[in-house]
Amino acid sequence: MDSIKVIGGGELNGTIPISGAKNATLPLMIASLLTDETLTLTNVPRLRDVAQLTQILSNHGVDYSVNGKRNGQDELAGQTLNLTAREIVDTTAPYELVSKMRASFWVVGPLVARCHEARVSLPGGCAIGTRPVDFFIDGLSALGAQIEIEAGYVVVRAPGGLKGARVAFPKVSVGATHTIMMAATLASGETEIVNAAREPEVVDLAKCLKAMGARIEGEGTSTIRIQGVPRLHGARHAVVPDRIETGTYA
Repeated sequence: MDSIKVIGGGELNGTIPISGAKNATLPLMIASLLTDETLTLTNVPRLRDVAQLTQILSNHGVDYSVNGKRNGQDELAGQTLNLTAREIVDTTAPYELVSKMRASFWVVGPLVARCHEARVSLPGGCAIGTRPVDFFIDGLSALGAQIEIEAGYVVVRAPGGLKGARVAFPKVSVGATHTIMMAATLASGETEIVNAAREPEVVDLAKCLKAMGARIEGEGTSTIRIQGVPRLHGARHAVVPDRIETGTYA
């Protein structure tokens, strides 16, 4: 089809289902690594990236299940995803998985927070200058992690656990904000993230983390404060609707 012809003038009415936001779903799924209890996410969009990240998380030992359709359920409604990281069996995220999805690098935060170690491939592997992750590395370093780059992998160790600190990003980064916020939930003491991203997806992650027992304030502003807690528990959380899809219809 070369063109679409739209004839206006008619009154519009009705209800349109809005998918859960992919950019909110991915960090929410990764947050499941922070607890040994089940995190249940509803309104999860039916996307290839979601299926791909599910496989990546299973590599770390996350068990998952997807609830089937129910009578009366809108066929366009999002799915329900149950994620349980009862035991982290592998703290390495290999290149063949990370290279398929940049967001999967964010597992570095929860892994080092809970297991005190992580070995995560750079998204670009050994290719120098490809997909830099400086803000992630600097943020984790500020939280007391020891970091080395070995053969295209970021190796992070925090033998005594992460420590709360002031993390000031020179530039706003949604991914780095997600990662440091998740890492700080299990760090001892208070963490202050300065020049934090303020997107609705960041707010949604904070809302889920707080439902899991995290102590966070300031989400949605440029300064987020997190008071670390010893452990997080399971929760049930509905993924925020996709604002881009909403705006497109509007």
